[in-house]
Amino acid sequence: MKTKLIAAAAVLTTMFVGGTAQAEKPVSRQVLQLNLTRECYGCNLRGANLRGAHLIGVDLRNADLRGANLEEANLEGADLTGANLQGANLEGAFINSTTLNKADLTNANLSGSQLYSAQLEDATLVGANLAGADVFNTSIGVGGEYLEEQE
Repeated sequence: MKTKLIAAAAVLTTMFVGGTAQAEKPVSRQVLQLNLTRECYGCNLRGANLRGAHLIGVDLRNADLRGANLEEANLEGADLTGANLQGANLEGAFINSTTLNKADLTNANLSGSQLYSAQLEDATLVGANLAGADVFNTSIGVGGEYLEEQE
């Protein structure tokens, strides 16, 4: 009888103690705010996992999205004016009628994304990966500043 109790205790201990569950990274308060209100002006979403998120028409002006995962996200009509997207992953993202004026997309991955009628006035795209991106009706500046000749 004692042997059976010890064996049962060993099995239960192994089941509950031995297999430690890996908890997922908790969702930040600001990601919850974004999902609830569709507004997150100036939010710190650095490194946030927004993969595949439907961010249609959201307000992310001046948000910190450095290193964020926006792979396959739908950013149609979103306002990311002044947002910091340095090193962000936007691979395969749908960027239609999205405002990215004055956004910093330094070293951002935009490969395979769809940039349709996006606004990129004064945006920084140094080192951005646009391989395989579908760009339509979107002006992307190439080169440095334009300096007028002085007479």
